[in-house]
Amino acid sequence: MTSLTRMPEPYGHGGGANLADILERVLDKGVVIAGDIRINLLDIELLTIKLRLIVASVDKAKEMGIDWWEDDPALSSGARRNELARENAELHERLEALETGRAQEESP
Repeated sequence: MTSLTRMPEPYGHGGGANLADILERVLDKGVVIAGDIRINLLDIELLTIKLRLIVASVDKAKEMGIDWWEDDPALSSGARRNELARENAELHERLEALETGRAQEESP
């Protein structure tokens, strides 16, 4: 006697969710995965690694208040310009302080 077994249908057939639907839901709602790794030796903490992974669309991330990439000079040209302008102003202040100090030393 043989019995027929039914193989499961691939995703996307028979009303199942396909990859595009799943990705759309994840990006629309967002997914957070968090975890900590701690390495202790005789109750002395040697290493702590905190892992946080957020998968969401840019719009959803901004809605949640997450926009760190806008201020990171490695990721944003606007942030890079701001960083260079701040650094330039700081160097001008230091140069002016050095020149003022030298002028005071030279005056009798």
